[in-house]
Amino acid sequence: MRRRLVTVLLAVLAGTLAPSAVAVADTQGGETLHGEIRIPEAVEGIELTVYREDAEIGAATTDAEGKWEVALPGPGEYRVVLDQGSVPEEFAVADPPGHELTGLPVDPGEEQLAIFRLVEAGQQNQSPSDSATAPTTAAGSPTATGSESDDPDTAAGSQGGAQTSFGTTFLQLALEGVIYGLIIAISSVGLSLIFGTTRMINFANGEMVTFGAMMALLFSTIGIFDSIPLVAATVVAVVLGAGLGAGLDRFIWRPLRRRNVALIQMFIVSIGLSLLLRHLFLVIFGADRQTYDEYELQDSLTLGALAITPRDLTLVLLAILVLVGVGLMLQFTRIGKAMRAVSDNRDLAESSGIDVERVTLYVWTLGGALAALGGVFAGLNQIVHWQMGFHLLLLMFAAVILGGLGTAYGAMAGGLVIGLVAQLSTLWFPPQLMNVWALAIMILVLLLRPQGIFGRRERVG
Repeated sequence: MRRRLVTVLLAVLAGTLAPSAVAVADTQGGETLHGEIRIPEAVEGIELTVYREDAEIGAATTDAEGKWEVALPGPGEYRVVLDQGSVPEEFAVADPPGHELTGLPVDPGEEQLAIFRLVEAGQQNQSPSDSATAPTTAAGSPTATGSESDDPDTAAGSQGGAQTSFGTTFLQLALEGVIYGLIIAISSVGLSLIFGTTRMINFANGEMVTFGAMMALLFSTIGIFDSIPLVAATVVAVVLGAGLGAGLDRFIWRPLRRRNVALIQMFIVSIGLSLLLRHLFLVIFGADRQTYDEYELQDSLTLGALAITPRDLTLVLLAILVLVGVGLMLQFTRIGKAMRAVSDNRDLAESSGIDVERVTLYVWTLGGALAALGGVFAGLNQIVHWQMGFHLLLLMFAAVILGGLGTAYGAMAGGLVIGLVAQLSTLWFPPQLMNVWALAIMILVLLLRPQGIFGRRERVG
C-alpha cells in the first residue's frame, strides 16, 4: 500500500513539474544564435550579423576563444552573415559554408549553433567543411535530430538539404533515443536504489546529475585549476559525485532516520536540498549554457543509414558497460546481494545480520557516482547548465515508475523506453512535447500496472 501511495505521489509531483520545466525553459536565456570560429584555430575580432528576412536582429564579434552569441527576439528563421573584411589576411572562409548561413530555424527556448570554418588563404575550395548547426533546447533535451551533422546537406537549417526517407529518419531517431535513454537510465539507477533501501524519494537526484556535469566542466574546460583532459575530469567528477552522495547520507539523511523523521518530512527536506543546490550552481557557475571544449566538433561516422559521432558512440559503449557492471555487481557480489536484500525487506535483512546503515551508505555512494556520470554524459550529448538535472528529473521519475520502484533493472529498462518514446515522438509531434509523453507513460503505468515492469504486486490489507 505504501509503495502504491508513493507511486501516486511521484506521478502528481511529476505532473506539477512538467509545466514548470517548460516555463523555466522559456524564461531562462530565451532564443539565441551562437557559435565558434576556431578551425584551424580560434580567431578573435571576426564580425557577424544576424538577420530575420531583411531586418537586422543583432551583431556580435568573436572573443579570444572564437566564440560569439546573439540574443534573438523570438522563434523564427534566421540567417547569419560573416563580414569577410574582418577575417585576418592569412585566413579565408571555407566554401562551403561560405560567409553566410541561411534558413536557420529557431524554436521557442532554443539555442541554435551556427559554425563557420576558416582555412588558410587560397584553400577555401578544397574540402568539405566541418561546419554544422546543432540546435539544443533550453530545457537541455536533444531536438528531433539530437546530434550534430557535419554534412552541410543534412545540417539543421541547411541550405536546401536533401530529404531523407521516413525509414532512415525513424532509425536515426531510434538511435538518438537509445543514447538519450542510456543517459536517463544511468542517472536514475541511483534514484531507484535509494528508494529501494530507504523508501525515500530523493528529489535532489537531479542536482546530483548537475553536480557531475559541472565538476567535469570545472576541471576540463573552465580551467580554474589548470585544465585536464575530459576523461580525467570525468573520473574526478564521478569520485566527487560519490563523495557528495556519501556526505548527504552521513550528515543529513542518517541523522534524520535516527530521529525517526517521517518519510513525507524527509521528502520535503529533499525538495529544499534540491532548491539549495540548484541555486548554488546558479550563483557559482552562472546562468550561461556551456559545452565541453573537447570532442565538441566531430565528423559523423556512417553506419549504413545511420550517422553517429565518435563521441556519442563512445558514450553508448561506456554507458552499456557501466549498466552491465552495475547489474553484475548487484547479482554476484556480497555488497550487491546485501543491497537487494535490504531493498526486498529491510527489517528481515537487519535481523539476518546485515549492517543496514552501511549498506545504505554504499547505496548513496553508488547513486551519487552514477548520477555524476550521467551528468557528464548528458553534458556531452547536449549542453551544460545549472538546471539540466532538474529538467531530467521528470524523465528519471518516469523511468523509475515504468521499471518499478526500488529495482535497478527496472530503472535501466524504463530509461531506455522513455528515451525511445521521447525521441520517436518527434516524428509526429513538435519536439517541445517530448517530455509530455513521459508523463503520459507514467499515467498509463499507474492505471494498467502500478508496480511497473520489474516491480512485484503487493497485497493490500
